[in-house]
Amino acid sequence: MVLQELKVLNNLSNAFPPQFTPVPTPGVAGQPTTGFFTDTTVCIGCKACEVACKQWNQLPADGFRFTGNSYDNTEMLSATTWRHVAFKEKIGEQSSRWLMMSDVCKHCVDAPCQQACPTGAIIYNEFGNVYVQPDICNGCGYCVSACPFGVLGRSPEDGHAHKCTLCFDRQKGGLEPACAKACPTDSIQFGNIEELQEKAKKRVQELHARGNTKAYLYGADSLDGYGRLNSFFLLEDHPNEYNLPEAPPQPLHNQGIRYGLSMLTGLLLMLFSAFFFSQGDSHAG
Repeated sequence: MVLQELKVLNNLSNAFPPQFTPVPTPGVAGQPTTGFFTDTTVCIGCKACEVACKQWNQLPADGFRFTGNSYDNTEMLSATTWRHVAFKEKIGEQSSRWLMMSDVCKHCVDAPCQQACPTGAIIYNEFGNVYVQPDICNGCGYCVSACPFGVLGRSPEDGHAHKCTLCFDRQKGGLEPACAKACPTDSIQFGNIEELQEKAKKRVQELHARGNTKAYLYGADSLDGYGRLNSFFLLEDHPNEYNLPEAPPQPLHNQGIRYGLSMLTGLLLMLFSAFFFSQGDSHAG
């Protein structure tokens, strides 16, 4: 397996041609859509996924400093951090507990970043993953603003937007993403999205049978009209506790209605202005 990974690494130039052909819909030619299922109930906060992601993708270090926010020195996803293990201490009167989650790009089925990109740099590749083509990105930052999860970041080195690729190069070589392979508790699971959903639902049923009735899936189904996430999570507290929006906005949905209301408002203001000016002229006469 190690030799196979080295072969994939040595053939990165073949895995990444100068420009990809945009795929209009996730999954083509019978290729199943792939994604992540992250079970936060078994995450131990070891950060092996963070290290594996940086090592495989050759991402620079973000520096080492104490943030004062528990053991979390990474703080957030960024152009150089594509996996982020969040630590949340829940301190109560009776007992205290940890909430841990390895956060990553959600690879949304209806991705606002892909819709907002003016150059076509963001596409769905043949695995149904949201992929940023760095050679086409112009660094405008529209995708950064459009993402409701704060996933994308713009690199100060090249000015381009970067995020998780779901290890596109490893998938092309028949390997699972580095983060999933490095996870010692199988908190991060990779595979066919439909199979992952079935596995996740069974896991929730198992936890409910054990008495953990708080366990639920976030993003496996549509999120209040936002659409499904191909990187979804099993949580046991409110999404906000994991820095996830309860109802993520879709900034480009109903855009025509908003434009229409804006035009109507402008028209009404013009009519009111014309009316007042005509009243002023009649009094002056």
